[in-house]
Amino acid sequence: MTHQNISEGLVVGIHYTLKNDGGEVLDTSEEREPLEYLHGAHNIVPGLEKALTDMAIGDEFDVVIEPEDGYGTRQEDATETLDKDRLPEDMLVFPGMQLTAQDQDGQIYAMWVSEVGDKEITVDFNHPLAGERLHFAGRIISLRDASDEEKTHGHVHGPGHAHE
Repeated sequence: MTHQNISEGLVVGIHYTLKNDGGEVLDTSEEREPLEYLHGAHNIVPGLEKALTDMAIGDEFDVVIEPEDGYGTRQEDATETLDKDRLPEDMLVFPGMQLTAQDQDGQIYAMWVSEVGDKEITVDFNHPLAGERLHFAGRIISLRDASDEEKTHGHVHGPGHAHE
């Protein structure tokens, strides 16, 4: 068996814990399956992807990612107020909920509900972790070559994965 290091085109499996500057755990994979991503396809934040490059199975990491290499800096003017009647009538909307929208060019945008009123909602186009310094710690669990289909689609295909 050859020793393989993380590089573009490999599917990488990691266990990780993400904390903020205050040490609060924001996310962890320790109680579930490892996170698998396609290295070089921008499936994870750029700073973490860069930090993991050249690591191998069993390597541990403990990195601090600045906002510019994480979810970006916070853009204070990246909010919009929408009439609730633009949403499906039976849709339950709550603060923190992620919504997506598509523009006339087919570009999909993520947004998070920040306020809910009687007739309007306010959405924020900033990721909830925008402006945050991210602390990732974990270990490399697995490495494999990506399939041609995974490379073409730009993401990992797990069991039962299907495209419409």
